[in-house]
Amino acid sequence: MINSLFPNVDWPKMWDATLETLYMTSVSTLLTFVLGLALGLLLFLTSPHQAWANKFANWLTGAAVNIFRSIPFIILIILLIPLTKLLVGTMRGPNAAFPALVIGAAPFYARMVLIGLREIDKGVLEAAKSMGAKTWTIIWKVLLPESMPALVSGITVTCIALVGYTAMAGIIGAGGLGTLAFLDGFQRSREDVTLVATVLILVVVFIIQWIGDIITSKIDKR
Repeated sequence: MINSLFPNVDWPKMWDATLETLYMTSVSTLLTFVLGLALGLLLFLTSPHQAWANKFANWLTGAAVNIFRSIPFIILIILLIPLTKLLVGTMRGPNAAFPALVIGAAPFYARMVLIGLREIDKGVLEAAKSMGAKTWTIIWKVLLPESMPALVSGITVTCIALVGYTAMAGIIGAGGLGTLAFLDGFQRSREDVTLVATVLILVVVFIIQWIGDIITSKIDKR
């Protein structure tokens, strides 16, 4: 029955492509979380009236974030080809997608981190400072715990964006469902392959959103 509905779909190949998409998404989400969190904290702490207030550092970090956040992802992939070849040695396969995925998503997440940190009650920060807490103590004991719901919600949105980025990266042969949908589906006029790959991408997105919503609701005590 299924084979008659989707005659051109190679199911083992589709499964392998799904695993590649999950691999690219999970690893790049982890790296994006670390880099984006660091950038977001740097933006917050170097802003006026904060512990590391520095106008130039704040401007420089903000400019870098805005520039990379504004470049369309497909163009960013092309611009990063020399860096990707230097780091990975090739432009083919799932690993080759990581530089573009992380550099494309981390600035986006950094802005979401900054928004989350700015929503923290200033009274909580002032209380921690008045008790003599050092900057790193404030980061670990106040900033991160208080903003955790926003951080989880933000990384959920970013992870979903990364699923879309992996599909675009597939156009240049990064692997995953994007490559399968483009090379085996679109270019060979196999609409059933493109349809199944698209549905699987949607399923992955829905699962990520579902997990993110559950975690956010568990840790949000407001």
